[in-house]
Amino acid sequence: MPLFRLFVLLSGLLLLPWSAFGQIGGPRAPDAVVTTDRVRAELLAHAPDGVGPGKTIWLGLQLAHQPEWHTYWKNSGDSGLPTSLQWSLPPGVQAGDIAWPLPKKIPIGTLANYGYEGTVLLPVPVTVSPEFRPAPLARTLDVRLKASWLICKQECIPEDGEFAVKVPLQSATALHAAAFQAAFDAQPRPLDVPTEARVEGSSLRLRVPGMPQAAQGRQLEFFPETPGIIETAARWQQQWQGSTWTAEIPLSGHRSESPAQLPVVLSTGREGWRLELPVTGTWPAPAVTASVSPALEQALRANAAAAGPAGGSPALPVSLLAALLGALAGGLILNLMPCVFPVLAVKVVGFTRHVADRRAQRLGALAYGAGVVGSFLALGGLMLALRATGEQLGWGFQLQSPLVVAGLAALFTLIGLNLAGLFEFGTMLPSRLASAQARHPVADAFLSGVLAVAIASPCTAPFMGASLGLAIGLPALQALAIFAALGLGMALPYALASWFPALSRLLPRPGTWMDTFRRLMAFPMFATVAWLVWVLGQQSGIDGAGALLLLLVALSMVAWAFTLRGRARALLGSISVVLLAMLAWQAGPQLTRPAAPVGAALAQGPWQPWTAERVQQLVDQGRPVFVDFTAAWCVTCQYNKQTTLADPSILSDFDRRGVTLLRADWTRRDPAITEALGQLGRSGVPVYVLYAKDQPPVVLSEVLSARELRQALAAL
Repeated sequence: MPLFRLFVLLSGLLLLPWSAFGQIGGPRAPDAVVTTDRVRAELLAHAPDGVGPGKTIWLGLQLAHQPEWHTYWKNSGDSGLPTSLQWSLPPGVQAGDIAWPLPKKIPIGTLANYGYEGTVLLPVPVTVSPEFRPAPLARTLDVRLKASWLICKQECIPEDGEFAVKVPLQSATALHAAAFQAAFDAQPRPLDVPTEARVEGSSLRLRVPGMPQAAQGRQLEFFPETPGIIETAARWQQQWQGSTWTAEIPLSGHRSESPAQLPVVLSTGREGWRLELPVTGTWPAPAVTASVSPALEQALRANAAAAGPAGGSPALPVSLLAALLGALAGGLILNLMPCVFPVLAVKVVGFTRHVADRRAQRLGALAYGAGVVGSFLALGGLMLALRATGEQLGWGFQLQSPLVVAGLAALFTLIGLNLAGLFEFGTMLPSRLASAQARHPVADAFLSGVLAVAIASPCTAPFMGASLGLAIGLPALQALAIFAALGLGMALPYALASWFPALSRLLPRPGTWMDTFRRLMAFPMFATVAWLVWVLGQQSGIDGAGALLLLLVALSMVAWAFTLRGRARALLGSISVVLLAMLAWQAGPQLTRPAAPVGAALAQGPWQPWTAERVQQLVDQGRPVFVDFTAAWCVTCQYNKQTTLADPSILSDFDRRGVTLLRADWTRRDPAITEALGQLGRSGVPVYVLYAKDQPPVVLSEVLSARELRQALAAL
């Protein structure tokens, strides 16, 4: 198979799908809405008087929390972090500080935080200077925002998002007027009355006369804007004497600041007032070491104990040497996986052709091994680099991009047509390029290794899972050593057959059978294309799969047209290329348009969609849970799904023991699933996990057997 010529012909085509890494790990085009499993964040604008020099408009980040989740106020209390906003605005436009709405006190065991639940809008005033001049022909004020927030329930998860909105310059913007008005109404109002705040011993004594009528006689909440001053969760005393409010609040024993002026907010829950308290008296000596308070330390220990093995950093059950051996064994077994078979078939054809040339075989084996190992190192290095930037990625991440899937489908279509005898690359390329494969067989073998890794990457063979999961948490050099061992394992069988004559003698002698064998190998290629079309259908829906099929037909027509001669080739070749370009322009967007949530489609029969919260809820209720971490592009996943996980006796065992079946679909990028895999010490699918109350999660083999599954169920 002249792969060198194929790569020359498809170099432009392959640049398109691999540019989809920008969709996976690079910056995405910002939108006004970012949605996670815990919060829906949206950038809103409010400019009822339009945008013009000297005017003030309002922008705001609206956070709609899922039940029981919360984010934080400017002083987060005993733990947490306030939401941070970084604006990108045109010259002459300046954003102010967040106008924080009234927070609420959120008890967390022996601690207390200040923050927000439900839906909250964080408004920001934006001043347009008198010197502001929009660009000629500009109709909108382009606003970009990079926001980060910490969202917590029992656990805390840092999240961020990039947002963009266009605010019209010539017309009013008041679509979200009600939300902004509610945020304005929730602002603490300034209260200018003579106040007394005095430090006495370990307490702060307050006296505020002349409180508004709406506050008098009611229990107030006290929110200092300076963190670490008071014991947030401690009990404190307050009382009323007419319109005068007094209170005694315990100071924090781990206080590090002694402010002379203390800004605070007093709140009834619905209304609030902000005061600047001048502090008199002598502050106790501040803590000399920056340590965690005893209450916080105790709470953190309790949270870690409650989380168990699946809730924190995964234990390292194997040494680096064992991980290297596991990667080597996994690479060997990877040659037997169905996703690698088409490339191995191509290599068999090339191997039998050069069986008499021992030197060419050995050079080809070395080049093939270099292509395999180099590609594993490049792919592993890219994954580690993207994870270092905060991206939640795992093994097989490139197949989560519909453009990569479409590019591979086009590649295998052309390989299949070539094997079937529709065309020869030597007849389609200039003579100089056509002879390049004969002149550079080493390069051809190297590219064969690259191609093998490209289609092997969605698979996770036995022994691979634990090794790759460990690699994610290791230093870069040790992690890359594991990826190199994986590549060595995959390249080893071909290298052994090349270097040891006794093995090569088992191959049949070259003859006419080779042409028949070559044409036969076209069908595994076309079967791979059918699988890739199905994968794209899971990602982009039936319209995406149909668009890909249409483009593959047009691509096949281009390949056929270039087999013609003379004017027919020039005419039909030009027409077919133009037709392919037009179809790509019209149907191409269908490839990347998200389909309906795949998890809903996978929730068939006894299977339900997975969420981490659902697992925790069921386990807390004492119900065992079996989770299938899967993806449409994972051939091993589909094999297990159609065999062991479809076995009626296995499903009956699940039902008899009251096991809830959840399916976590990773076909498209899902940071929550990536995080869950990382907690289990894995970086790719398939992963099968059995959860039970008061027991560590049981992670089963990648190639799932009924016997192993029954043994795990019997141990419940």
